[in-house]
Amino acid sequence: MRTSIPEPQTIQHPSGTANQPKLRTKARTAKRRQKASGAKKSARAHRRGSKTAQVLHLLERPGGATLDDLMQATDWQAHSVRGFLSGTLRKKMGRAITSTNREDGVRTYSLES
Repeated sequence: MRTSIPEPQTIQHPSGTANQPKLRTKARTAKRRQKASGAKKSARAHRRGSKTAQVLHLLERPGGATLDDLMQATDWQAHSVRGFLSGTLRKKMGRAITSTNREDGVRTYSLES
């Protein structure tokens, strides 16, 4: 009696590189080196007209900016503006932000110089 055992078939990937490790590029290595060194993004100039640039411009004014000012400029909700101030500006960019209450009870935010 004869049994036929099918031979294992090898699957060809179209690119032929499915199982090869990714090559290390100079750009990827530079990004990792920058991240490891703790380099901040604040040294980089922001695009003119971007929401980050708009927020920074408002915060650099002599009186600072209220939450409503920042919400109108960015078209964000209040919790998004506060998260941006805390997460992006303070933590990621390393900027010092001052929060004060005016006499009328409105909170203003400004950058420390």
